[in-house]
Amino acid sequence: MKILASVLFGFLTIFVYGQEREYVSAHRTLKLMGSRFDITVVALNEELGYINIEEAIAEITRIEKMISSWNEDSETSLINKNAGIKPVKVCYELFKLIERAKQISELTDGAFDISYASMDKIWRFDGSMKYMPNDAEINKSVAKVGHNKIILDTKNRTVFLKQKGMKISFGALGKGYAADKAKELLISKQVVGGIINASGDLTTWGTKATGEKWLIGIASPLSKDKVFSWLPIVESSVATSGNYEKYVNFKGKKYSHIIDPRTGYPSSGINSVSIFAKSAEFCDALATAVFIMGKDAGLFLINQLDGIEAILVDGNNKIHKSNGILLDGNP
Repeated sequence: MKILASVLFGFLTIFVYGQEREYVSAHRTLKLMGSRFDITVVALNEELGYINIEEAIAEITRIEKMISSWNEDSETSLINKNAGIKPVKVCYELFKLIERAKQISELTDGAFDISYASMDKIWRFDGSMKYMPNDAEINKSVAKVGHNKIILDTKNRTVFLKQKGMKISFGALGKGYAADKAKELLISKQVVGGIINASGDLTTWGTKATGEKWLIGIASPLSKDKVFSWLPIVESSVATSGNYEKYVNFKGKKYSHIIDPRTGYPSSGINSVSIFAKSAEFCDALATAVFIMGKDAGLFLINQLDGIEAILVDGNNKIHKSNGILLDGNP
């Protein structure tokens, strides 16, 4: 294998049955699903690379239209509108997504729950909160939450929310699912490598145009702008949940914007969780769940799951990791 260098982008020269090919990288940053997406693909030329990126964008946009609870015409909105009234027949893709979400809820004992959207918004993380809500307010806020209240009928492919006022939302796994589907589409079109980064929920395949592995930096708990360790991501995904920017303090205790759907209380004791797995969707959901579950329960769960790893930073900025993680540096 011969590697060439370029100031603008990397080239990889390989020989396929005696024929020499050069690969280049194409990249775009844009706003999709209300978040920043960075899409990079490895292609034979830039023009083809940008065509591939447009195909990925179209796929992400398609998924957003299906799962958006803000789009009144989406099947998700139709499910929410009919909460407590009647079941709603949905497409196979959305039905299976909800089915997997319920399975993750069961796996995490409800720490992950797409019906969290039913919560009354009594916590504010914009600096305007002057006092902590009382127990009655908090208990009332989660009265309509519960994955067991999402009724799936496999035979008729319907979804029914048992209580009026219930809602589902895919904010905790939607970006990961969209990244997975865009990756799946590009692989089906013989795109040899790429990385799709949905605001920190990212998935990769192949290698860089230089032939090197995709690397992600693990932020130091002492400074989120500094990297203390680099990890290769090979045909894999990663997602991170953190409280670096959105939180409140009451009586010296820090409460994150990530609220436990079972109790209505914000999570505490964890600063960030990064999950590594094949599926970005699974990473996305588990990062939220483990953040809520806490260090001991969260790592115990991860260590029982094949092909899943985690890195946690606790409230004292101490790093913890699952059994399969080897770090090459210290913060």
